[in-house]
Amino acid sequence: MPRYVIERTFPDGLEIPMNDKGAAGTLKVVGRNAEEGVTWVHSYVTQDKKKTFCVYDGPTPEAIRKVAEHNGLPVDRISEVRVLDPYFYL
Repeated sequence: MPRYVIERTFPDGLEIPMNDKGAAGTLKVVGRNAEEGVTWVHSYVTQDKKKTFCVYDGPTPEAIRKVAEHNGLPVDRISEVRVLDPYFYL
């Protein structure tokens, strides 16, 4: 399965409540993603919470765009990536 980094911009900042409401919202995203064979691996959030870099596994960039739209999430850029391990060369 290809791996992608999705860059997103949240002009007002990303706010996910650290409570049951936040957990329920996150579970909805995961469930909708699964319907298209997409898995959210993890995300990096900038300190100001205005930008995220999300690591996803999915069949195609189109599948990732589709679930992002269903989840109401912006997509600035999708890049297919591979792991480069610095210890590989040692």
